[in-house]
Amino acid sequence: MKLFGSAPEGGRPHSGKCRLCGSDLRHVFVDLGMSPLCERFVPEEDLDRAEVSYPLRVLACDFCLLVQLKAYVEPDEIFSDYAYFSSYSSSWVAHSKSYCEAITRRLQLDAGSSVVEIASNDGYLLQHFAPLGVRALGIEPAQNVARAAIEKGVETRIAFFGSELAQQLVSEGRQADLIIGNNVLAQVPDLNDFVEGMRILLKPDGVVTLEFPHLARLMNETQYDTIYHEHFSYFSLLAIEQIAARHQLRLFDIEELTTHGGSLRAYLVHAASSRPQSPSVPALFARERAMGLDRVATYSAFAERVRASKRKLLSLLIGLKNEGKTICGYGAPGKGNTLLNYCGIGTDFLDFTVDRNPHKHGHFTPGMHIPILPLEAIELARPDYVLILPWNLRDEIMAQMAHIAEWGARFIVPIPEPRIVEPNGNAKWREVVS
Repeated sequence: MKLFGSAPEGGRPHSGKCRLCGSDLRHVFVDLGMSPLCERFVPEEDLDRAEVSYPLRVLACDFCLLVQLKAYVEPDEIFSDYAYFSSYSSSWVAHSKSYCEAITRRLQLDAGSSVVEIASNDGYLLQHFAPLGVRALGIEPAQNVARAAIEKGVETRIAFFGSELAQQLVSEGRQADLIIGNNVLAQVPDLNDFVEGMRILLKPDGVVTLEFPHLARLMNETQYDTIYHEHFSYFSLLAIEQIAARHQLRLFDIEELTTHGGSLRAYLVHAASSRPQSPSVPALFARERAMGLDRVATYSAFAERVRASKRKLLSLLIGLKNEGKTICGYGAPGKGNTLLNYCGIGTDFLDFTVDRNPHKHGHFTPGMHIPILPLEAIELARPDYVLILPWNLRDEIMAQMAHIAEWGARFIVPIPEPRIVEPNGNAKWREVVS
């Protein structure tokens, strides 16, 4: 599908051109001000040193409708030593295990099949293929994270993926029956080279599955904290179809998922594949058009909703602090750091935050310098409120932390609307204020 005729090739990551189609970028989607890299946690000895911040100014292409940030930082600077380990979320690991079992059945994968995951992190997903008897290879650029996967026995290539690496893998006989890209497409500054690499690596009858947060959900639920420098692009299905078509790939199925605040799982094949298209694809296209996602003017209304959400959250926190209440955070995710920096929430609001990832303990959040402590710090401090920063995992977190009801504490969930949530005796949750 072509939306508005012909367009040039993709622009350079640092230019004012669309990274997919090369058109001039003229429309501001939202401006979240200046912010440091969201995964650049600060050790105590560096607290007095200057931090580098970059604009979080998101633009929308009026030709291909790709929503995007300029790439202010090279990927190797972001991902060479990365603080995010997927395995620390039990619900995400369970989601990945379920996917591996389902896709193995659907594609009838066996010992003769080849699976490649791009951005395989710490082996959180590929570890589940071994019990199924399916050969799998991970590609992961972050050395520290890749080492964790290798220690689990997951074969992992430490490299950035693109057309050059794809050609090398094909020459080694590693062409794939299944290519998996979960929450990686957003982190790719050169989309055309990346997708061309998938086309090269994919067997003629192979399948690509891509999971990514759905732009429609981001917009409808004011999920502005999903925006950070590590995420260069934000996708509607309309934009994904443009990307696939440019590289002789075709969408044949789509699933709507609850992960990461609402995601899509897109299934792609070579354009010449005989696989029939599921009715779910044209149905979602129709819904996106009904929402106005095929018109760039629709995107301009998002910014004011973001500003209103910021005011509501700050009003709630200021009111609680004026009442003498104590507040701490739960989690130190990338999205949380966008929220903290955009809203100006520092230790004047949060005494500390906690995280399950020991790699973050003893460090401070980028920009706002909130100390990151082990989970036990909540029991010791007994705060009145716990602000859930990875709100997309709120059900998992509230179940794990149900015991805060013992001292009358409550949760604050900041997105999509700031609200206080209180546990009851059955570990169920009700909204107290909105």
